[in-house]
Amino acid sequence: MSSVAIGLFAGLLLALVAAVGGFSMFVLALVLGAVGVVVGLAVDGRIDIPGLAAGRGRG
Repeated sequence: MSSVAIGLFAGLLLALVAAVGGFSMFVLALVLGAVGVVVGLAVDGRIDIPGLAAGRGRG
């Protein structure tokens, strides 16, 4: 599935959540979607979660 199709699907789901649940559910869907993206990128190996959590050294 292409990135465009995935983006379209995600946009349609967010529009459905906004129509059914209102603004607060829309914001919750955005937050959970962002968490899903981060988890997906971590599973693919594109980002390093422990490296991001450690930050830069003090010194």
